[in-house]
Amino acid sequence: MATTSPHRLSLLADDLNLSLLERQRIQTLNLGGGSTQQQDNQITRSLTELREGIEELEERENDLAVLQNWGEELEALRERYEGLDARFHADSTAPGKVENGESARQRPVSQVRRNKSVRFRDNPDPTQGTEGDARATANRAALFATGDQQQRYTDDPSPPDHSHLDNQQLYASHNQTMQEQDEHLDTLGQSVRRQRMLGIAMGDELEEHNEMLVDVERGVDRHSTTLERARRRLGNVARQGKGGNWTWITIGVLVLLLVLLIVAK
Repeated sequence: MATTSPHRLSLLADDLNLSLLERQRIQTLNLGGGSTQQQDNQITRSLTELREGIEELEERENDLAVLQNWGEELEALRERYEGLDARFHADSTAPGKVENGESARQRPVSQVRRNKSVRFRDNPDPTQGTEGDARATANRAALFATGDQQQRYTDDPSPPDHSHLDNQQLYASHNQTMQEQDEHLDTLGQSVRRQRMLGIAMGDELEEHNEMLVDVERGVDRHSTTLERARRRLGNVARQGKGGNWTWITIGVLVLLLVLLIVAK
């Protein structure tokens, strides 16, 4: 297992941010189910892992080199963790989430009956029904307005013509479009997760290569020291060799002078 580093924790924080966005989207669409609880458990584990990683780096701050290289990144990671943790707990205790579970019990009976009386009509008549039905009919008419009555945003310069569809068909078309968008978002989320895993793998590989380069640098330093010692030894041998030659020359000169003195006598 690779040593904890700010790079790995930053990738983990990015994944947490994506998970929180996806969780918020699920809550907005009121999908719910066991997948939400499973996602909450995964987010909790990731937050714990991020917090423990930051604590581990904080314990290593005594090392001067580590503090000099990671000081700013560690401070940024602390701020990101606090923000992600606050967002997670804020979403978990949001008033709207509690309202989904208890609004039906707290809502007056008359309001429930009025909501149940609303039905789709191909030709809605705002003048019929109660005041609540008239308001609901007006809202529904504004929601399912045709292209001439309401200009919808679209990236396609030539949007399809839905003017020939009735309310039910238009609602089904919108529902299908939302499902397709959800599928595209799920595919995008899976792609982002794969990219995150690739990023983590690349980070681990870069750390291993960095360690290998450090080992090579240490080996080069050792060989340089060995070569320096060998050079010094060769210099000493050369100096000693030069000194021995002068000694033999001096002895030869003295012998020659002695022979000349003997011959002269």
